[in-house]
Amino acid sequence: MRWDQVLARRLARHHLIAPVARKDLVDLVGAICGIHAQVMPSAELSLGLRVRGLTAKSLADALWKSRELVKTYGPRGTVHLLPAKEFGFWLAALRETGRADEDADRLKYLGMTVKDLAAVADAIAGSLSDVPLTREELGAAVAKRVGRWTVERTVIAFGGQSQVWQAGIGVVARRGLLCFGPPVGTRVTFVRADSWLGRFTIPDAAKAQRELLRRFLAAYGPATHREFAQWATIAPARANELATELGDEIEEIEVDGARALQLAGDRAARVTGSTLLVPRFDAYVVGSHPRDVAIPPDIVKRAAATGLLRGGIASGRAYLAGPMPVILVDGVVSGIWESKRSSRRLDIVAQPLVKLDAQRRAELERSAMRFGEIVGLDATLRIGKVKTLPHL
Repeated sequence: MRWDQVLARRLARHHLIAPVARKDLVDLVGAICGIHAQVMPSAELSLGLRVRGLTAKSLADALWKSRELVKTYGPRGTVHLLPAKEFGFWLAALRETGRADEDADRLKYLGMTVKDLAAVADAIAGSLSDVPLTREELGAAVAKRVGRWTVERTVIAFGGQSQVWQAGIGVVARRGLLCFGPPVGTRVTFVRADSWLGRFTIPDAAKAQRELLRRFLAAYGPATHREFAQWATIAPARANELATELGDEIEEIEVDGARALQLAGDRAARVTGSTLLVPRFDAYVVGSHPRDVAIPPDIVKRAAATGLLRGGIASGRAYLAGPMPVILVDGVVSGIWESKRSSRRLDIVAQPLVKLDAQRRAELERSAMRFGEIVGLDATLRIGKVKTLPHL
């Protein structure tokens, strides 16, 4: 197989070329291993590209009214949208991920002991119900149960200050006791998972982890066990064990001289041209390896030359693999873009880092117009220099 065939298959599996119907929304989210939702406007665009007719409002309905999807902590300990019916599966599948409550360096940074964090986590869990609590309300409840130090002591996080009690949120989510509730304006809320979603079962962890590897290979394969380990934040040795446990269900193939794993008998896709805008933290970009193929070194150099990717060329790829909105040309990161919303318009500036012919520019224009449909605004596209820094 060739890498252009691999990328074509990934684009197809992510339905970035042929979006699915609204009725297939939940299955799509499960198949591509979740949608990154640390930045909700990006999650809206990521799903809107993949689901015909989906808008920000209809996604909100799926989260907060029908509750088909759940917003919680997913792969790599980051906020994701996942199928609500699979909540238990994801708890089991991610059981091997690094635990913040056992990370000595993290605890030292927070100025907390294992006992302190356990007390905070218990207080969070005990304060939750089916009534959504804002971060401020939940923090006040924790302080009342544990002590004022939980809200008075802060550490630097995401470019600002974070009260130390918030370190317990992910711990409680990993226990299956917490998920996000509907926002109040721009503020997030939290609810008790079983009260919000109803009863759920947690399957055998090893079985769930093998299923996670199957899904990853279907959506992002061929890939090595180390690439899966990086994506899932598990030990490479455990990822290799899972690959061994799958036995004849997977096979090793050669892609332009590199060896990688895929589901047994998986076929290459027909290579067709495509030019797309995808938002920051889009699942396709985050999960695509090897990075030299998905984000070529010459593109990293050109992006670094803009001065936007702090740290220069050495760390530039990390910004293009998630924090920066990018242009995909045939599945390869080939440019960057930014947008500005007003009450009536979505103004998009795209900066290709490769030459685009008239057909490619027309495809880019259609992609921008789709973003406008998703957010319910008239969209404009201009080719120019991007000035917005990557997300922290």
